[in-house]
Amino acid sequence: MVAKLENEYDVEIDWKPFYLRPDTPPEGMDLPDYVKRAQASGADKRLQEMAQQNGLDFVPTKRLHNTRLAHEAHAYAAENGQGKAFHHAVFQKIYGQGLDISDWQVLRQAASEAGLDPDDMQRTVDGGKYTQLVMEEVQLASQIGVTGVPTYVINDRYAVVGAQPYEVFKNALKKILPGP
Repeated sequence: MVAKLENEYDVEIDWKPFYLRPDTPPEGMDLPDYVKRAQASGADKRLQEMAQQNGLDFVPTKRLHNTRLAHEAHAYAAENGQGKAFHHAVFQKIYGQGLDISDWQVLRQAASEAGLDPDDMQRTVDGGKYTQLVMEEVQLASQIGVTGVPTYVINDRYAVVGAQPYEVFKNALKKILPGP
């Protein structure tokens, strides 16, 4: 859906980190009961339908993963001109295949798919180059009121929260983009 927006409108997507559950330990954690209840009531069905409408696979979350490494690896990818490709590969790994994006093997595979050097990425991220940057961006997201993922902030004025239908984005863009 993001690619469709980029093709249809003159927009630029800039992915930023946010920790939905900052208390998630490095090894991840079981889903909270409220998430299990939502899944049991069919909440993932809507997401699965949206994914299918956009030609994507969707695997319901079975566990919460710590996303710190993935966010720092994304900073590496962005600095090396492959942020979008890496982001797409990571999204496919977690939402399309149900893989753990706190696992270096998964991130290394995403790096390779994005045309990045997995060894350099892991060495650089493990060296802490992006830790402070990611922490600052996560703090900024909290300061501007981000509370859920995904949150799309449009022109620093409008926010679209959650997995929404394409029409929601089109309507938001129509409000702020100059008309013909």
